[in-house]
Amino acid sequence: MTDVQPSPINIPEPRSERYNPHAIEAKWQERWAEAGLYTFNPDAPGEKFYALTMFPYPSGNLHIGHWYSYCAPDARARFLRMNGCNVLFPMGFDSFGLPAENAAIKNNLNPREWTYSNIEYMTGQFQRMGTMIDWSRKFATSDPEYYRWNQWFFTEMFRRGLAYKRDGLVNWCPKDQTVLANEQVVNGHCERCGTQVERRNLSQWYLKITDYADELLDFGGTDMPERVRAMQTHWIGKSVGAEVVFDTPAGPETVFTTRPDTLMGATFLVLAPEHPKVAELTAPGQADEVRAYLELAGGKTDVERQQSTEKTGVFTGSFATHPIGGHQIPIWVADYVLVSYGTGSIMAVPAHDERDFEFAKKFGLDIVEVIRPEGGEPLDVTGDAAYSGEGVIVNSGEFDGLPGGKASIETIVGKLEERGVAKAKTTFRLRDWLVSRQRYWGTPIPIVYCPEHGAQPVPADQLPVLLPDNVQFTPTGQSPLKQDAAFRQTTCPVCGQPAERDTDTMDTFVDSSWYMYRFTSPHYDDGPWNPALAAKLMPIDLYTGGIEHAILHLLYSRFWTKVARDMGLTDLSEPFKLLRNQGIILGPDNEKMSKSRGNVIDPDNLVSEYGADVVRTYLAFIAPWEVGGPWDESGINGPAKWLGRVWAMYFDEIKGPAETVSESDLRYAVHSTLKKITGDYERLSFNTIVASLMELTNTLIKAKRSPVAHTPAWDEALQLFNLMLAPMVPHIAEEIWRERGHSESVHLQTWPAVDEAAAVRDSVVIGVQVSGKVRGEVEISKSASQAEAIAAARANPDIAKHLEGKQMVKEVYVPGRIINLVVR
Repeated sequence: MTDVQPSPINIPEPRSERYNPHAIEAKWQERWAEAGLYTFNPDAPGEKFYALTMFPYPSGNLHIGHWYSYCAPDARARFLRMNGCNVLFPMGFDSFGLPAENAAIKNNLNPREWTYSNIEYMTGQFQRMGTMIDWSRKFATSDPEYYRWNQWFFTEMFRRGLAYKRDGLVNWCPKDQTVLANEQVVNGHCERCGTQVERRNLSQWYLKITDYADELLDFGGTDMPERVRAMQTHWIGKSVGAEVVFDTPAGPETVFTTRPDTLMGATFLVLAPEHPKVAELTAPGQADEVRAYLELAGGKTDVERQQSTEKTGVFTGSFATHPIGGHQIPIWVADYVLVSYGTGSIMAVPAHDERDFEFAKKFGLDIVEVIRPEGGEPLDVTGDAAYSGEGVIVNSGEFDGLPGGKASIETIVGKLEERGVAKAKTTFRLRDWLVSRQRYWGTPIPIVYCPEHGAQPVPADQLPVLLPDNVQFTPTGQSPLKQDAAFRQTTCPVCGQPAERDTDTMDTFVDSSWYMYRFTSPHYDDGPWNPALAAKLMPIDLYTGGIEHAILHLLYSRFWTKVARDMGLTDLSEPFKLLRNQGIILGPDNEKMSKSRGNVIDPDNLVSEYGADVVRTYLAFIAPWEVGGPWDESGINGPAKWLGRVWAMYFDEIKGPAETVSESDLRYAVHSTLKKITGDYERLSFNTIVASLMELTNTLIKAKRSPVAHTPAWDEALQLFNLMLAPMVPHIAEEIWRERGHSESVHLQTWPAVDEAAAVRDSVVIGVQVSGKVRGEVEISKSASQAEAIAAARANPDIAKHLEGKQMVKEVYVPGRIINLVVR
């Protein structure tokens, strides 16, 4: 990079032709690519800065929301590069997944053909944005050289016990004909297609993310928005309490509770419908009723069951023995208890838990108060609500008088452990990551099943297990790979005898869990990434993307980094230092953009009409970047006119009345703006950057119509303004820079330094009162004496008219704050 020394420049004769973005932008995009201007060199000087925006799915085209996601981070990456950083700003495509397969089914295409055609088109769209993306690092997750390492990770996790297969209830999307992880179910529906999810019992592959649950709750190594931390914390759902054992006719039943201080208030047990002891505990007289209830509950997802306001259940006909009181309490089955949480059963304390209270009231079960507000009245068990506070323990024998809640848990659990009826326990809401998918377009799971040796991982030297091209894509509820005998039939890596491949593919969130590492060495062949380059370039310094990925991609990528660390592949525990989420650009109807609503804005049409720089400017200006807002195409005319004025300011005659702008005023406007937008780039406040540049343009146009336009201060102003434009509107900034006689790209220049003295006004504007009423204001030197300040006030016509015919009684000047002229 070169230092910029403000100096007089030979300005060419005024140009009358209007600003033509289409000729300018295509020219510079081509020249930048030919020169390799944005090719990242890890050994180049400067502090490394890894800027990454979440890569897109190659759905066919980039919509205006993609532009909103990528253009502002591109501007900041350019700003950092001008500030001496060696900036890595890569892009690729998250290219496996159901949309490609569904498009293949609909159009009788191969998913590979559909995907790579879209990637080619979308790459061109990215380039038309004018981004500083290093395209030499581009890859797609459906490239065999990439998904080879998905498979390698899977086999390594299998060997370490982190990847395992088991039978269990899973979420099934009947439309997409595949299993979904819990995180992919939103309000009981498939998060991708919106179809009501079903529950099925299938054998599936899981990754043991729960082994890292506690560590995932520690956000000390990463700066994420509070909302993301809160969402992940809630999803992981750590609960500290105790497991308590109740004797039942089917043997001891262990329940988990976060409130062991309420044990004496447990008046019944509740089992989840899927609990394995339900059948054994069901009395003959209750069998038909229990069977009917199980069928009803089996049709609901976990999310629906948790969100339901109506409590349903059925009595099993059996009783459990209370571990302290020794009395009998009934055992019920109810779907508000989940088999996936805790032990799949709970002790119900209706006096102090709202769900249990509603259930007990509905079915006429006992409600016993054991926690009372300090100094409060006994609980009205016929009332409308449970008391869930801490208070003081009552009606609990030796525990009476102890404080309720956390203060007494350790004491109570200790005594229960001495009796052998409980032990301290921590549980999590987080479940292991279900990664099997019964579809074709994904990474084949690299496991072979041998009649003699069972499940065996495919050896590393036989990876990748390639996806075959000639398969039937019609969804049947089983992977299309199951119908491909040539793919399915193989040999055991242990004994060499005939064996079969696993025919499921991996959840596509596997692909995006570690792609940021691959960008550091995208074609490395000896591992998923070059350890030396990853150590030099990771973690991501700024990661940007949507909040909707908080408990999917972002949680999974944090997990993957911790696993890679434990494998010795990295020293990191977090993949990104700083995460920030952009808002959403809504359609003109104020709804989320979607093809089905017909409110999607095509940026290609806007670029054809206005040019990329105008679109970039409007997206930065439309709203605070982290908030977003509705698209209003009429607003784009403002940025278009602004860039036309910028062009005219440099190259055309500016008509209008003569202006009076001093050198100090001009330098103050330029350097104070430079100081402000430098801070705004650090704060990711892109809309205020554009606003400040527009405001400065007004000042510069006035200056061009004043004598200051023939001074070194004017040359400096044009030079610095050109540099300030470069990150936000790279094409017009480059054209202006070259037209003004520079041979090297504006994007190789150093961000200018603020002249702090020039950025501070020597004058101050203060209000003037006449007999206590504000009548106007004056601009005076900060060092003005009282006499000078009073003289300036008297000379102001707005003030003078209030002094006519009046006798001056008193003149007051508070330096820098107020002038008060008291008259009568």
